[in-house]
Amino acid sequence: MHAVDSRVPEVSEFAVEVHGLVKTFGHVQAVRGVDLLVPRGAFFGLVGPNGAGKTTTLSMATGLLRPDRGTVLVDGVDVWQDPREAKRRIGVLPEGLRTFERLTGRELLEFSGRLREMPDGVVQERTQELLHTFGLVGAQNQLVVDYSTGMRKKIALAVALLHNPGVLFLDEPFEAVDPVSARTIRDVLSRFTGRGGTVVFSSHVMELVERLCDEVAVIVHGQVVAAGEVDDLKQGRSLEDVFVDLAGGRGYAAGALDWLGTS
Repeated sequence: MHAVDSRVPEVSEFAVEVHGLVKTFGHVQAVRGVDLLVPRGAFFGLVGPNGAGKTTTLSMATGLLRPDRGTVLVDGVDVWQDPREAKRRIGVLPEGLRTFERLTGRELLEFSGRLREMPDGVVQERTQELLHTFGLVGAQNQLVVDYSTGMRKKIALAVALLHNPGVLFLDEPFEAVDPVSARTIRDVLSRFTGRGGTVVFSSHVMELVERLCDEVAVIVHGQVVAAGEVDDLKQGRSLEDVFVDLAGGRGYAAGALDWLGTS
């Protein structure tokens, strides 16, 4: 029998742990003590109305924006205490798709691999596979600035996947994407989680979240107002109905807009 080394930390069941995140811009408190627990291998959706704090939360969780208070752990690594090690474990598709647009698609992937100090042979092999998977082989020598929105989303996701991270953080990955590109992205993400990877993504499309996600958190006014497995939150209703109720959605008042459709 061997003695157990108490110095070795236990592996958490959660890929991402967010505790007490707070962020204020001027007089506006955008995020008010957000707590999230994302299980390993989960497809986790972060939903909320515009201005609810989703993008701010994801930015803090990925080391792009420093929180005023709170902690984020990815695979047990503190994102702000050990950012270099944390960023080895994550892939990010941020809001706005900020990237090096004057590179070609192939050059962008190869450059990203060099930034991560990956072996050249591995970068070349994975670059070719990713270009093929995302249907970008024909555009690999085209400047990213000339890519369509769907192509930009796909090349950005390819960059996020290149180093084989354990966790993907995706901000509105399906926004303004054509159905063909959306299907490709969904297939790749499903394969990623099917092999043990974890996806955290924000979206306004409730039908998509309901179909893809294992768990979801609803953020309203910078706070998590509900979180858990999708079926538990739905309780026999559509996720959209639940979301509208939690977000304070209101129908129009009786008699309002009665002039519409009249002549």
